[in-house]
Amino acid sequence: MEIKVNYLDNLRLEAKFDDFTVISDQPIRYKGDGSAPGPFDYFLASSAMCAAYFVKVYCNARDIPTENIRLSQNNIVDPENRYQQIFKIQVELPEDISDKDRQGILRSIDRCTVKKVVQTGPEFQIEVVENIDEDAQALLMGKATGEANPGEGTWIEGKDLPLEQTIANLSGLLADLGMKIEIASWRNIVPHVWSLHVRDAASPMCFTNGKGATKESALCSALGEFIERLSCNFFYNDQFFGEQIAGSQFVHYPDEEWFQPGPDDALPAGILDDHCRAIYDPEGELRGSNLIDTNSGRAERGIVSLPFVRQSDGETIYFPSNLIENLYLSNGMSAGNTLPEAQVQCLSEIFERAVKKQIIEEEIILPDVPMAVLARYPDILEGVEALEAQGFPVLVKDASLGGQFPVMCVALMNPKTGGVFASFGAHPSFHVALERSLTELMQGRSFEGLNDFLPPTFNSLAVAEPNNFVEHFIDSSGVVSWRFFSSRADVEFVEWDFSGSNAEEAAGLFGILEELGLEAYQAVHEDLGAPVCRILVPGYSEVYPVEDLVWDNTNKALLFREDILNLHTLDDERLAALLERLEESQIDDHEDIITLIGIEFDENTVWGQLTILELKLLINLALGRQEEALERVEMFQQFNDNTVERGLFYQAMHAVLEITLDDELELDDYRHNLTRMFGEATMAAVVGSVDGNVRFHGLTPTNMALEGLEKHQRLIESYQKLHAARAARAARAAAPRAINA
Repeated sequence: MEIKVNYLDNLRLEAKFDDFTVISDQPIRYKGDGSAPGPFDYFLASSAMCAAYFVKVYCNARDIPTENIRLSQNNIVDPENRYQQIFKIQVELPEDISDKDRQGILRSIDRCTVKKVVQTGPEFQIEVVENIDEDAQALLMGKATGEANPGEGTWIEGKDLPLEQTIANLSGLLADLGMKIEIASWRNIVPHVWSLHVRDAASPMCFTNGKGATKESALCSALGEFIERLSCNFFYNDQFFGEQIAGSQFVHYPDEEWFQPGPDDALPAGILDDHCRAIYDPEGELRGSNLIDTNSGRAERGIVSLPFVRQSDGETIYFPSNLIENLYLSNGMSAGNTLPEAQVQCLSEIFERAVKKQIIEEEIILPDVPMAVLARYPDILEGVEALEAQGFPVLVKDASLGGQFPVMCVALMNPKTGGVFASFGAHPSFHVALERSLTELMQGRSFEGLNDFLPPTFNSLAVAEPNNFVEHFIDSSGVVSWRFFSSRADVEFVEWDFSGSNAEEAAGLFGILEELGLEAYQAVHEDLGAPVCRILVPGYSEVYPVEDLVWDNTNKALLFREDILNLHTLDDERLAALLERLEESQIDDHEDIITLIGIEFDENTVWGQLTILELKLLINLALGRQEEALERVEMFQQFNDNTVERGLFYQAMHAVLEITLDDELELDDYRHNLTRMFGEATMAAVVGSVDGNVRFHGLTPTNMALEGLEKHQRLIESYQKLHAARAARAARAAAPRAINA
């Protein structure tokens, strides 16, 4: 995590990281103002709070109330060496907590991250740089050291370069872009199962997770995913790029094309082909306006579309960027040391997700992998046994559906909660697919994290419901059928093998799609210096249903974005029109505004917590529609998951509105005790909101220039680095053509 420090007045300092700001000061006796804790005080508090956090996690997992648990920490200083200190942590537990849980709570405190880092002893590296913002030294393992010699370094199956060289190359590409990539966390709680979380220090919304059997392979996985998501614009999928980029010569890629809708908003002739149109528009309902991109929102420019090459004949077909972002999420994109390596990874993931969907929705019972076969892979077996030793029964299954597909499955049961989790992995190599199933199972998870999965069900409708697959795709948190755990398999076990060179494997995987009667479309991006491919298989690799293009398209943001960002400057007529559009849209009242308009508000602000329901409520107040406001306040209180402060604001609002709307009651009769209950500041905001003197309490003014929206500005700055690199590459490519002409 990158922490930037600014100097304030006197000895006060400001530390900024993620979406937070921390102020430190010094006591008056040290010539400070005593306005905030000192840096060392924060360090001491972090240790105590970290210990308390792990206690809370332990208790939450076991439904143990924490109201009567108290924890304290004292630091005992050696009088002869003030740097030699003892941190004494004491915890007070209620008498009714069992001895087993008492010991479990003590063990949880011992896992405190701050404690472990202090005990290990961090290494401090201090250096001077010319410009902190431009210093893009990746905080990663390995630096670019030139070409690797054949045979040197760590080679693993499926990679065309050693891990060390792959790490160096990918790190160098990100550094060249001006991105400082930091490793936020590592996990290795099961033997031969590593995972980590990496992110852009300047824009933490840009992050990826990696997994692998070793530390190095997990880091390769995370960096490769970061490159693929940059190359395919996935980090910025539903986000507003800002007016500057929206008006640029190109918005997504230099080779994009813009198409104007035809008469009566018909789809233009230049996009998609007959095969795709039959899949995406089976009822003839899809219109040109459905395909305006969310990122620029420039309907007057038309439909921005990206070129893909049709696998069967090499023809270029243009796909609207809106269609891709609405249906495919991150499915079908991959980076590699070579294009065939990237293609194998990309196609493997497409098969993994499609086969997983088929197995879950059709409740197919998979065969177990025989122990004799599993024993050939001792590292995987050791990881499985480690999970079993922690009390989690594990099933290792062949998900190839009789040898048709290169897919494996590792399923875990949690007897403590009754939850289950089925993890899938794919690759032409049986071994690699099995390894990926296991590493996917534990990616980014602690043992406590295995308590979050849902119990299985015999309700076939719940299993086959489209949103269940979306949940499985995003974080594998969907529901699984009880039938999956039957010992009577629907298909026979096959010890399959699709392996070969990466080029042979890619050809074989494309061949499976052809045998299924499916068409693949591929875009190759090499503008960042590493081959990245994105493959679409219409009718097979979608994550969301195609109906979403008409009925739940992300470009609904264009109906609301400008007015919501200009909320404070709208007159009553425009406010009423905005409210009417929100009502007519029938969008769920509990959808947040971040999702609705594609703007990354700071989640610690009122904007960041704002839902459509609360926005409607605030507009009602601004328009003086008190009865409608009261109705929505009651709904807000019933379903509120906002902050305590915001909840109290609306509790006071509820009382004031009821008093105001009752002809027999006078607010002045209640104001004194309401103020004693809620405080002067809250009551002033409430009364001002009701009488119209305060509009949109808690929402800081902004506009289409995104003023004050630092989090979204950082996201745009991240994209601008990518956009500039593409523009520069396109200019270099055009220069020789101009000379030759």
